[in-house]
Amino acid sequence: MTTRWYKEPWAYFVFFLPLSAVIAGITTLIIANTDADTVVVDDYYKKGKSINLEISKIKEAQKLGIAFDMKVSDDEIILKPTGIEKSFPVLNVSFYHSTLADRDFSLKLTADGNGWYRQTFENKIDGKWRIQVLPFDERWKVQTTVALPQLEFRPFEIQY
Repeated sequence: MTTRWYKEPWAYFVFFLPLSAVIAGITTLIIANTDADTVVVDDYYKKGKSINLEISKIKEAQKLGIAFDMKVSDDEIILKPTGIEKSFPVLNVSFYHSTLADRDFSLKLTADGNGWYRQTFENKIDGKWRIQVLPFDERWKVQTTVALPQLEFRPFEIQY
């Protein structure tokens, strides 16, 4: 006695495997087209030139002998110049969080009577931060990565 094909369980098993491959292929095609990768850099030549410009600003700071000791408590930053005796009217200090871009902020520091640059801020900061210091005219730049808070004065280690 022969049974019809749709009553055989093996027929469904044989049809299920190619059908699942077709469904997975169509799903992959839809995902690939809706969530396409973006181009990393449109004009890589201009981006490379700007990176070289930033490195030249860091080298300019090293050539001028600019160095700071830095202390960052829960709500205050203090930069104590240690390298050069020149005073700057305003220092632009930018804080970049390592993972959360919405926590980034910038400060403008002015010198106090001791020649130290200090500023208070509202947000309590902790964790890993990249800190950039630039003068008002942006001739030079120093930057470092630190874990905050930093309750003692430590040298501002310049990083590229």
